[in-house]
Amino acid sequence: MPGFPPPHRVAVIGGGPAGLFAAERLRAAGVVVDLYEAKGSVGRKFLIAGKGGLNLTHSDPFDVFASRYGARSEAVARWLRGFDADALREWARGFGIETYVGTSGRVFPRDRKAAPLLRGWVRRLREQGVAFHVQHRWAGWTHQGALRFDTPQGERTAQADAAVLALGGGSWPELGSDGAWVPVLRAHGVDVAPLLPANCGFDLDWSAHFAQRHAGAPVKPVVVHWDDGDGAPRALQGECVATATGLEGSVVYALSAMLRDRIARGGHADITLDLAPDRSLPQLQAALSRPRGKRSRSEHLRREAGMQGVKAGLLHEVLPREAMDDPQRVADAIKRLPLRLLRPRPIDEAISSAGGVRLEALDDGLMLRALPGVFVAGEVLDWEAPTGGYLLTACFASGAVAAEGVLAWLRGGGAMRA
Repeated sequence: MPGFPPPHRVAVIGGGPAGLFAAERLRAAGVVVDLYEAKGSVGRKFLIAGKGGLNLTHSDPFDVFASRYGARSEAVARWLRGFDADALREWARGFGIETYVGTSGRVFPRDRKAAPLLRGWVRRLREQGVAFHVQHRWAGWTHQGALRFDTPQGERTAQADAAVLALGGGSWPELGSDGAWVPVLRAHGVDVAPLLPANCGFDLDWSAHFAQRHAGAPVKPVVVHWDDGDGAPRALQGECVATATGLEGSVVYALSAMLRDRIARGGHADITLDLAPDRSLPQLQAALSRPRGKRSRSEHLRREAGMQGVKAGLLHEVLPREAMDDPQRVADAIKRLPLRLLRPRPIDEAISSAGGVRLEALDDGLMLRALPGVFVAGEVLDWEAPTGGYLLTACFASGAVAAEGVLAWLRGGGAMRA
């Protein structure tokens, strides 16, 4: 009498949120899951992201949330319809992790910590039967189609009916997201867009004096002004940080995709900063026009306009020395300080990366058209988003889509062919 067919076996490669969530969904469906991770433990970037407080997701309404993904908004919205911000909060609640909405709309665990959530998640996956294989760096396939891994004991191979590649982007090489998978997939005919820095800082042409004196100083509050592609004025309030080479920080990260693309097209990107958002131009002009008496120029600027430290330094970077005695020119510069960004910082300094496997190279289940049975999820894919919980939420959602794609493929009798 014939026995039951053996369960399908799926390899999930990459132990970040996308890979772990795909593994969870697959195991819940009864699939045998082997999870491979290049480093000695999983979730390292997840832990790093939570060092200052784990920003799990965002409270934006769905349409606003989906719009944060720029050119890929429509595709990512489809992923999110299967697993959105509310679903992620409910999932965390299943581990006893309650969340709250911060003043900026960002969503955090009550204790703001990533480690308890990750520990509980990994423990549950092990209890459910997911097999973890750490220090296994994926190296492609053998000629016979087996998965290849570099390990401390030498090369190992593994068989699977399907695979989910959740290998990360290129922005955290020390945590395993080094983009080493790009040439492997390109060699198999997969269309991969170049990996680029996202949520990154930018270089400016600071003087040596400014760089030495003000590197690391927060610049807040400020309003960044720029024009959109049609010449319409745009503005965003926030804060940033002066670095030895330029600017970084939340308001810069929010604009980084646009700034990076403008630099790629024209060699630079121009913005202006309003260094005194709470004061009007006429107010500043009137204040700076008051006689300064025996006060020094810098003391007059501090008392009448609130410009000191890095903000005063920025004025000196932009205005010639003689202009610092002209109230009109100083007031104009405070409200519209012109800055020219020259280049994004290198990808290995960025919070995340853009580029990756083009979505046009995939079917709706995130399976590679060039490699049947091979699915992708997370930052391997060609999408990007600002910080604020959008990155993490889309990684979870893409992991869910990839898992559903795998299950549909296996139900249809598919087998991995590489």
